[in-house]
Amino acid sequence: MDKAALLLDHPAAVPAPPPAGLRGRLGMALGSSPAGSWTRFAPITQWLPRYQPAWISVDLLAGLALWAVMVPEGMAYAGIIGVPAIMGLYTLVPPLVAYAVFGTSRVLVVGPDTATGVISALTVGALAAHGSADFAVLTSTLAVLIGAFFLLFGALRLGWVSAFIATPVMRGFIEGLIFITIAGQAAALVGLQGAQGDFFAKLLFLLRRFSEIPTAAAITGLASLAAMLLLRRISPRLPAAIIVAVAATTLVALLGPAAAHVSLVGPLPSGLPGLTLPRLSPELLRALTPGALSIVLVGYAEALGAAKAAMAEDDIDPNQELRAHGFANILSGLFGGFLAVGSLSKTSVALGAGARTQAANLVAALLCFLTLIFLTPLFRGLPHPTLAAIVIAAMLHLSRPSYLRSLAGEAPWELVLVAVVFAGELVFGVLQGIALGVVISLLLLIYRASHLNCAVLGKLPGEQAYRDVRLHPEAETYPGLIIFNPAGDLFFASAGRMERELRSAIAQASAPVKQVLIDGSAITFVDSSACDVLLRLIDSLKEVGVLVTFARVRDPVRATLQRGGIVEAVGAASFHERLTEGVRAFLGEEPSANTQTEAAQSSSAVKSRSDTVRKKRGGVTPGRPG
Repeated sequence: MDKAALLLDHPAAVPAPPPAGLRGRLGMALGSSPAGSWTRFAPITQWLPRYQPAWISVDLLAGLALWAVMVPEGMAYAGIIGVPAIMGLYTLVPPLVAYAVFGTSRVLVVGPDTATGVISALTVGALAAHGSADFAVLTSTLAVLIGAFFLLFGALRLGWVSAFIATPVMRGFIEGLIFITIAGQAAALVGLQGAQGDFFAKLLFLLRRFSEIPTAAAITGLASLAAMLLLRRISPRLPAAIIVAVAATTLVALLGPAAAHVSLVGPLPSGLPGLTLPRLSPELLRALTPGALSIVLVGYAEALGAAKAAMAEDDIDPNQELRAHGFANILSGLFGGFLAVGSLSKTSVALGAGARTQAANLVAALLCFLTLIFLTPLFRGLPHPTLAAIVIAAMLHLSRPSYLRSLAGEAPWELVLVAVVFAGELVFGVLQGIALGVVISLLLLIYRASHLNCAVLGKLPGEQAYRDVRLHPEAETYPGLIIFNPAGDLFFASAGRMERELRSAIAQASAPVKQVLIDGSAITFVDSSACDVLLRLIDSLKEVGVLVTFARVRDPVRATLQRGGIVEAVGAASFHERLTEGVRAFLGEEPSANTQTEAAQSSSAVKSRSDTVRKKRGGVTPGRPG
């Protein structure tokens, strides 16, 4: 179902006034007391006292829907990670409970994840053989390490870090993971075992072993996949995973000897998991750290996006989300599970079922707990091809071809970014694809920060508004005056471009320029390097008879310009509150006598400071090659 439709059908619940009596007063105190900082640490203490009885029925049904989806998917995702299916069930209860207590999203669901699961498998696979006891222990250790990093970043308040991955880069990474995961599950879908290596190696394995595909296993897997896709298309709210799992298990049991070549999950232990102590040797931690950091970065960006999409009208605390994911992963690892992050697909299930609060997740956790104790024998006959079909259907659900089509028409260069990250991931590997995506994101950030979108402004006819003359040819300009808008902060990487753009505008002016009016409305930061560039620019323009003035400069920026000598260089009267005032000052035939006097007096000071700056640079003019 379309995400927007889900949000419209089940709008975010606005917390109702707390009920009267002691519970209501307690809820108000917990939610609003400045001294109750512990309530921010555990947000459940804010919403639980305000819980309305009318929500019980919908949260119960939503919890049941989540259980029906998460149990088979948890077992299926264990196959991605390369661990026994029971570990997928161990990963359900602790993250659901931990996030319900510590998370800030009303309905976000935290649990096993396909995208980050691939990274986990590759990270641990470099240290232990798939299917071995060491592999399972290291997978749980990795989950604890991931949780520790989440908590550390939450304590350092680094919730803003996820914003540094551009959406096209993240989309290219996810689309690459979809192909890699499907290639890894394709062999299991048709009953083949032993596919290893990268994307191309797994495809080659499937082609070479094509003649060995068991007919019964292939029919089971392909029929399960077709049923999953059909059910999601016909009725997205139905728990397709549990329906297909039950149907496939029943069918294989009825066929008996005819399905002898279909691999089954086999016996699963009942009861609660024991405490799994992580391995914490320095060498092992160093080997696991790159993968753990990659999972934290990708998983947090995915979870935060899901939380914001599900709670369009509510506030999400990014730093608290880090802490909530930290507790969820540490508990999952300690109780024999693997990593868990917030998932938009599972959250959509909760929304579609009408979930109002995290009580739905607690209901799902209780049902998963009961499943571990009583119901695991029911899954022993579940076919492995069906689990592969559940994984492939989940990965296809993550693909966004409509987004790629929109990029092709609206932002072709961003589609190129998607393609670069996608190809890099397939060719070089998942971790290398993550690194490539992060590097590209940082390069984009640096490029855009250093390449200011400078513009010459003109006054719109009949309005007191100034716009870019390239976009508004009707805008009125004034012969001899250039109104220049740097449209960004001025620092060591961008000041040189600002100077070049301004000099280019002066050279291209239709009439000799007498004055430049710099619009500082978009400038929030100026560093010392930019001050040096401005001083040199003011100095050189004065030598050719061009004065520099400013308008709409913010107080903190003006204070920096004061310390950098800019105000002294141009005179305090050259700073205007509005562009209109600067234009009127220019149209007064000549600058005021005070402005001319201050400019003349400061000319020598500017030259002196410029000489001093050049000496500090070893004779090199700032912003220019020596």
